[in-house]
Amino acid sequence: MANLQPQDIRNIILLGHSGCGKTSLAEALAFNGGAIPKMGRIEDGTTISDYNEDEKDKKHSASTALLSFIYKSKKLNILDVPGYTDFVGEMIGALRAADACIVVVNAAAGIEIGTERAFRMAREKGVPCFFFINMLDKERADYNKCFESIKNKFRKHCVPVDYPIGKESDFKDVASVITKKGAGSLQGAEEARFKALGDILAETVAETDDALLEKYLDKGQLAADELTQALRKAVNTADISPILCGSTTHNIGIKELLEFIIEYFPLPIDRPKVEATRPDSGEKRAIEMNSNGPFSGLVFKTLSDPFIGQISIFKVFSGKLQSNGSFYNVNKGMREKIGQIFSLMGKTQNSIDSAQSGDIACVAKLKETQTGDSIADEKNPVKFDEIDFPEPAVSFSLKPKTRSDEDKISGAVHKLMAEDPTFKVAMGEETKEMIVSGMGDMHINMMINRMKMRYGVQVDLGTPKVAYKETILGKGDAQYRHKKQTGGAGQFAEVWMRIEPLRRGEGFQFVDEVVGGAIPRQFVVSCEKGVRTALNSGILAGFPVVDVKAIVYDGKTHPVDSKDIAFQTAARKAFKESMQKARPVLLEPIMDVDVVVPDEFMGDITGSLNSRRGRIMGMEPGDGVQTIKAKVPLEEMYKYVNELKSITGGRGAYTMSFSHHEVVPPTQAQGIIEKAKLTKKEEAED
Repeated sequence: MANLQPQDIRNIILLGHSGCGKTSLAEALAFNGGAIPKMGRIEDGTTISDYNEDEKDKKHSASTALLSFIYKSKKLNILDVPGYTDFVGEMIGALRAADACIVVVNAAAGIEIGTERAFRMAREKGVPCFFFINMLDKERADYNKCFESIKNKFRKHCVPVDYPIGKESDFKDVASVITKKGAGSLQGAEEARFKALGDILAETVAETDDALLEKYLDKGQLAADELTQALRKAVNTADISPILCGSTTHNIGIKELLEFIIEYFPLPIDRPKVEATRPDSGEKRAIEMNSNGPFSGLVFKTLSDPFIGQISIFKVFSGKLQSNGSFYNVNKGMREKIGQIFSLMGKTQNSIDSAQSGDIACVAKLKETQTGDSIADEKNPVKFDEIDFPEPAVSFSLKPKTRSDEDKISGAVHKLMAEDPTFKVAMGEETKEMIVSGMGDMHINMMINRMKMRYGVQVDLGTPKVAYKETILGKGDAQYRHKKQTGGAGQFAEVWMRIEPLRRGEGFQFVDEVVGGAIPRQFVVSCEKGVRTALNSGILAGFPVVDVKAIVYDGKTHPVDSKDIAFQTAARKAFKESMQKARPVLLEPIMDVDVVVPDEFMGDITGSLNSRRGRIMGMEPGDGVQTIKAKVPLEEMYKYVNELKSITGGRGAYTMSFSHHEVVPPTQAQGIIEKAKLTKKEEAED
């Protein structure tokens, strides 16, 4: 569309619990907007949004889809995001680009966990919210009950702008609470209810403006133009959340929603100015939503197309970007050339000459740019706040099935991580395992399935190994003589050594206390080499040894047979013998865990953490939620996400980071040691 200005754009994100009909709503909006000839169905795998094969197979969204189309000379950018908690990263990224949010509610199920989470996250990001009560044609669908639940759960400023005509299988149309269009079809109790909702709308809108409220109290009503102007203003400031309704599958109420989007939804220029930082000076500045200013934008989503490669989706905050030009990647500090800019209709690309201020657009095959990167004019670089994606909550070990899979896995996981920042793969430095981490079992399984379907890589999943360590609690002393006289040159070395524990986290110290040249200096260096080799495999279960001081204080040499390898061997053996006498123990990683749960689950969660050998360190109250701070062994946290979901019905979340190492209790240590020895035996037999 030529000369597209910010006032011609509507950027909308669809949120809600899984199964509430977000994808069907996106489909219905595209159909009624004239963008597609007919509506597809999730059951048939024919919707525009769910175009990935895994989404068609599972019958639910797993990635953000962008639907861009023109309706009444306005461009609508619809972001359809998954509803499952496991894909929360998709919601977080898309909220950075949205100017308004439609929270979709299942009329039969009412307020669900995903509904609460969607509204809370949108409000935290300052994105104005609208509600769409969907599926009013379904059995047990109840508009009035849903409306009251929304008002009670969220806030009194949720107001009705549509009312259903008929219910369940007889649902046939909607009446406008604003214009009263369609109200003639309502009779009796429904007519009285409709009038009462009109009073709620007028009173709530009037309360957003003191002068208007005085007039309303004086006259008992508002003029039509006063109501619409005040409603539009209150919607833009997020003081009011309108409630619309309909049925996506029967295409009822969708035209009305489209008209409401054009008339009332916030424009990019209506939203508060976004702040960005000058990288050279650290100066913060508010970015003007102006197409004539210097270009700046944020990449909020990356897609991986098996045919054309990586697609970067970005929001333009100022200026414009021309096709076949370039931009400056502020995060990477480099210039990036681009080809054709395009908009997306699901997976269909529609070329555009340029991306204007306020718009959402895409480019393909960028070399360095990733999700979360700020892009700008090279002469006027600004950096936006990075997208705060949550840390992964669950981890598995990953093992390629064949040598061919091993060769291809690196490229596959790199593309998947670029597409989804909450999916991470890393090599354990100590365990030498490839560890895959994500937001939950469903998330991990979906990504592993994509690895197979898109890139032909097959893997086995297992529980990752914990990076245990070994240390000592006491002192030990040993004298070891290494003597080899058979076959070739002889070897001789005698090392006297004692070891002592260090404070936790101090690592390793080697001390030379040899006097009188009992061990020549060059062989003392050999002793240190031997001890450092011994640190790689402790005496209990073969885990690395830490927090130990080794002191070599005496020894003997042979004028011919003493050499480097002999003293390395003697020192290694002396260290192991000393360790046997120094009360060796296992250490395990302890994590700092923050669990955020609704107030009513606090007792259950503290109990579950205690049962996992956790120590509750404190609690921080929030708005209807509690943040429980605890220290918990890593071993106990690998599958905790499933227990947390079960206890809270999916309403809880947690983050964790490494804190320190602690001694493993003897009851747990014995099992760990036996398991490690068995694994070593099996590996040796293989």
